Amino acid sequence: MSYMDSLKKQGKEFQAMAGLIPKEMKSFMKLHDVALEPAALDTKTKEMIALGISIAIKCDGCILSHVKTLHELGTTREEIGEVLKVALFMGGGPATAYGAKALAVYDEIAK
Repeated sequence: MSYMDSLKKQGKEFQAMAGLIPKEMKSFMKLHDVALEPAALDTKTKEMIALGISIAIKCDGCILSHVKTLHELGTTREEIGEVLKVALFMGGGPATAYGAKALAVYDEIAK
């Protein structure tokens, strides 16, 4: 399955979960939106932080989501590389595997 297919599947799964627990998902999405609002840091920087954490905690779905958003925000491949450097430093060996996955997601989305 391609990463784009995985993103679509994840979206459908989130919609199904929102149908079952709508108040909780609405609350989570509100937290998502508030946390990523520009303030002392801009949204792009906050998304880069979120991607680094996603790699370090090994969350496939988070990687898909944050890479997609970063691409939409105009993030370059080189900027993704900078995030990978910090994630590798903080996450060690496992972050290498998930960092490589994040780069593959970016490359597929950027095509």
